[in-house]
Amino acid sequence: MRAPIRALYHEDMSGNLNIVKLCVGCDDPTQLQLWQRQRWGDANPQHVTRMWPRREAELLDGGSIYWVFKGTILARQRILALNERISEDGIRRCALVLDPQLWRTAATPRRPFQGWRYLPGSESPPDLPADRAEEPSLPPEIARALSDMGLR
Repeated sequence: MRAPIRALYHEDMSGNLNIVKLCVGCDDPTQLQLWQRQRWGDANPQHVTRMWPRREAELLDGGSIYWVFKGTILARQRILALNERISEDGIRRCALVLDPQLWRTAATPRRPFQGWRYLPGSESPPDLPADRAEEPSLPPEIARALSDMGLR
């Protein structure tokens, strides 16, 4: 059985190098987790990207992928490994092997961008506290407004 989306203080991410990525096709972390379950079953989910991270060792030393939903970072997953994938057109790609556990984070606005970007641990949003573990997702515009006011 897959791990549920969690909203707990997990660990201090301030020293880790992370990646931030737009989550296209899912409106919130719950939808992302459902899609990953359908796609990967009990195996660890993977996200295939065109570019291989040059800072691989730093990412694999406790880094996460932070997911942006409609302009707001709302969740993260630990990066467990980087695997080479050769696509049908013969191009080398990078599969980010992810922990199935999704950690809810404080809603943090993020402007649109292409691909993925490095996210230093010092700039990464914190995980949500344990007492908000069952909190339903707010609409992204409300979560962003609350974050801008320092209320979330």
